[in-house]
Amino acid sequence: MRSVSVVGANMIRFGKNPKTLEEMGQEVVVGLLKDLNVDREKIDAVFGANVFGGHLPTQRVLKEIGMTGIPVFNVENACASGATAYHQAYQAIAHGIYDVALVIGVEKLTALGGGALPIPPNEIEGNHGIVMPGVYAMRAQRYLHDFNATSEDLALVSVKNRANGALNPYAQFQKPVTVEEVMSSRLIADPFTLLQCSANNGDGAAAVLVCATDRAKEFSDVSIKTEASVITSGLFKGGYRDLTWAEITYRAVNEAYQQANVKPEQIDMVEMHDAFTIAEVLYYEAMGFCEHGKGVEFLRDGKSQIDGQVAVNPSGGLISRGHPLGATGVAQIAETFWQLTGQAGKRQVKNPQYALTHVTGGGISGVDNGACGVHIFSAV
Repeated sequence: MRSVSVVGANMIRFGKNPKTLEEMGQEVVVGLLKDLNVDREKIDAVFGANVFGGHLPTQRVLKEIGMTGIPVFNVENACASGATAYHQAYQAIAHGIYDVALVIGVEKLTALGGGALPIPPNEIEGNHGIVMPGVYAMRAQRYLHDFNATSEDLALVSVKNRANGALNPYAQFQKPVTVEEVMSSRLIADPFTLLQCSANNGDGAAAVLVCATDRAKEFSDVSIKTEASVITSGLFKGGYRDLTWAEITYRAVNEAYQQANVKPEQIDMVEMHDAFTIAEVLYYEAMGFCEHGKGVEFLRDGKSQIDGQVAVNPSGGLISRGHPLGATGVAQIAETFWQLTGQAGKRQVKNPQYALTHVTGGGISGVDNGACGVHIFSAV
């Protein structure tokens, strides 16, 4: 298999956007190609991620900018759609099918009109109220009970990520918050208040240009190398599930560590799926940064700060950057590209060498999550 690199990234600010889905996608694609001075004719294929945009969203984005008549792949894998689109591009280039690919993630959640995201009619748990806020709230309650933690401890995730987001011009929320502000915000699902949840009312788009590593210099003087790319699905279990253990993340991350031949202590930064505050704490543990049950201690000690043991969500994560589903996984890779090439501005992690991106996708009855995507990248 050939080595695969990311040579450029572009993103628009996440949040409520008056532009259409197609216009947002066109903005990031045109901007990226202009930044790199790359002709459209050099793009062999396009992999587009979207969840609620209807039929052929990527072709609709590309049509108006003259990128037609080429292979286009639309990917839907819930919140892991962007990570899955990148995985497909990576596999195609690594196996020599294509040399150069564009990966796009775009989502317009405001088109849904607000409120809860649609649930399939045959989704048993979801239609009985076991939706994401409820699921993660149960995880949080069990974790607080088992490991002597408090709701205020979980609020520290929001404080950290909102502070990071305040340094990120692409973030939906750019104002720091205090523990007191987090705890006094509106209750959503006990113990979560509003500021402990990622927003489901934002729009966004991101794009990265990917190519065979031996061609990277044709496009840019800076690039990052893909060391691992993993997509997996949740294991069905009809009985008891340990709500304090992120099973699918543990499997995906450890497969990625094996692919990349790295250990957890070598990871300098992570963009992870902090859909709710407890999620980030659980993922510290599943990723091997600390022992099971020690996630809150890891957080309290500042080890996940930008200048900590491993910088977690320097972009602000889903809680601050926002979570327009199909765009999230691509946005994480864009942030990683900027961090590993020293272009992240005020939120720059000091000399990162290895970075990990992680996103889980959706929930279906009987499994931890429907999908999980993990990638490991290295600085060149």
